[in-house]
Amino acid sequence: MELEISVSDERNHRIGNGGPAAPTDPPRATSELDPDRSAAPVSAARLFTYFAMFWIVALFGTITLTMESRWVHAKDWFAIPLPTALYINSLILLGSSVAMEFARRSLRAGNVGRASRSIFFAATLGVAFLGGQVFGWQQLGAEGLRAAANPGSFFFYLITGAHGALLIVALAFLGSIGARIASTRASARSQSALGTIALYWHFLDVLWLGLFALLWGAVA
Repeated sequence: MELEISVSDERNHRIGNGGPAAPTDPPRATSELDPDRSAAPVSAARLFTYFAMFWIVALFGTITLTMESRWVHAKDWFAIPLPTALYINSLILLGSSVAMEFARRSLRAGNVGRASRSIFFAATLGVAFLGGQVFGWQQLGAEGLRAAANPGSFFFYLITGAHGALLIVALAFLGSIGARIASTRASARSQSALGTIALYWHFLDVLWLGLFALLWGAVA
């Protein structure tokens, strides 16, 4: 009889009939941006953005070192006047970063309409920035300062053109997330996507300010 009771008790403990509850892992914290998923240090999109930012910094660092070497040893290097549009463009891009941050905070607060309008305004300022760059190129071209005119003008077109191409990529992603937010409610996924794009946008803003200072000191 004792043997039957011990076997029965062991069986009850195993199947959970009257026995203590089996220990379980503590619940994992959910992400603030994505409650449907367990928290992770960084999302895949954010990791890719960090990698892209690192690659971009390395690229422009290489261009800067090459330009410095060419500047020091070149006898045909002479200064070129920076177009006035570049000064205005710096203010435009700063304004677009403010609009992006306003859009991100609005979406987090659940105000989809205000977030969509802020995204559209930021994208409009981005397009205006690109238009200002093209206008500056035309202004230099009218003065005979084309890419092949001298090393200074070559690096000017290279640096501003490369940054403009990166901004076009950012505008494409911004248009995609803007259309998604406008057609759906504020969700954790859209907040995460907009936060990642805002990070990249702010990075391009800071990058431009550094490049503008570089051009002002080395080319102008």
